[in-house]
Amino acid sequence: MKAYYDRRAPEYDDWYDGHGRWRGVERPGWDDELDALEAVLTRLPSARTLDVACGTGYLTRWLPGAVVGLDHSERMLREARRRSPGCRFVRGDGLSLPFPDDEFERVFTGHFYGHLQPDERERFLAEARRVALELVLVDASLQHSAVDEEWQVRELDDGTRWRVFKRYFMPAVLLDELGGGEVLFEGRWFAAVRSGPAVA
Repeated sequence: MKAYYDRRAPEYDDWYDGHGRWRGVERPGWDDELDALEAVLTRLPSARTLDVACGTGYLTRWLPGAVVGLDHSERMLREARRRSPGCRFVRGDGLSLPFPDDEFERVFTGHFYGHLQPDERERFLAEARRVALELVLVDASLQHSAVDEEWQVRELDDGTRWRVFKRYFMPAVLLDELGGGEVLFEGRWFAAVRSGPAVA
């Protein structure tokens, strides 16, 4: 998966913006939901935040407070630095965070958790809870998918094909997995939740 996302970096934002191979793809309500998600994230209380698997920083720019973005792909980080020059970006592994305990107030991640296998989920959650009390998670909603999870074959603009694991979520089910919290957004395309001592 790491190699796939490194190769995908120059075209990743096409997915959000409806460009490239996503141009003309019917996604009813997508733009309105993306605007609503932006509003939800920008209204979060300001916090020292680590954005794990930040990718191109598309969502990072909406996070309030002092934000550090972390990604394994240097190509993704180049895009993120260009988009959000006021944030700090670090190359590293989302399953072995290169930070001391309690370094942050919040861990955020967007469209990362849904790619993780069970043992990887456990590692990520342990690391997230080690470095921050609060976790905010955005991922793909089950409302637009006929399956809870699947292996997908994805083709990039360069013609290469990659096999990628993907899960879809109802927020309540996701919160059960995280041990409780609150639903921040529930839509056809996006699910967003917050978990931690203050919201459990």
